[in-house]
Amino acid sequence: MAANFFEKLKNSLVKTKKNFSGKIDQLINYSGVYDEEFFEELEEILILADIGYESTNKIIERTRDLISKENITEKAMVKSAIKTVIKEILEVENVENKNIDTPAVILIVGVNGVGKTTSIAKLAKMFKDEGKSVMLAAGDTFRAAAVEQLEIWAERVDVPIIKNAQGADPSSVIFDALHAARAKGVDILICDTAGRLHNKDNLMKELSKMNKIINGQSDYFNIYRYLVLDATSGTNALNQAATFNEVTNLDGIILTKLDGSAKGGIVIPIKNQYRIPVEYVGVGEGMDDLQKFSPEDFVEILFE
Repeated sequence: MAANFFEKLKNSLVKTKKNFSGKIDQLINYSGVYDEEFFEELEEILILADIGYESTNKIIERTRDLISKENITEKAMVKSAIKTVIKEILEVENVENKNIDTPAVILIVGVNGVGKTTSIAKLAKMFKDEGKSVMLAAGDTFRAAAVEQLEIWAERVDVPIIKNAQGADPSSVIFDALHAARAKGVDILICDTAGRLHNKDNLMKELSKMNKIINGQSDYFNIYRYLVLDATSGTNALNQAATFNEVTNLDGIILTKLDGSAKGGIVIPIKNQYRIPVEYVGVGEGMDDLQKFSPEDFVEILFE
């Protein structure tokens, strides 16, 4: 990871670090022995940091085993044991940080208000800066001004966009965009989708329909499905991940607003419970502030 982005990630994790590893440091420093009382307090810290019950249990059990097997008594080694366990959870299966294989279509899903449109623009700029050709598809045809917003971003980034009128069938927009991208030899097609319809069932049916249309082009495109989550939403993000994963079989998470959140630890339960890696993180408002996520850098910063 580039040095300047490492510093941005470090700065964005200040609140999370204080809420998470800062409290763990205090616990270790005040604990003379690492008994059941210690692990109960550690459990409370992890749950309050939005790590989730299931992930907290795994961290507690693995840390307890590690301390016992290696007969760890030094405070620094206890912290190192917790760090090792969390790093193993985030890096399990070694699937994170895969490069995008082109030609590719990226389906972007997520509820309204999480930063979905700006994330699409930032992705487009990032890929374009890498020398790839990019096209956008305005598949959120139900929300007022959604198409216009994406069109403004397309102009700023200077990439083509396939759109239709507000209220049009979003799947038809995706269908047209797929054929246009294929005909023009575009490297990466990024598809926006609705974040809310009349009810959740309608939204999920529409996303399922888009998914099938995209899968119909799998002979040509490499397909990626990313969910945009707001880091400040904490455990609510887990519910969103579960809902969208059921319909679209997610390949990764784009985590926005990390710089304004004390709940950056949410990356741990997302990976542990759903095996969905965080692929990109937003660490600021600038167009270059969305970058590939490094689990190793994340853990190192959290525990340094």
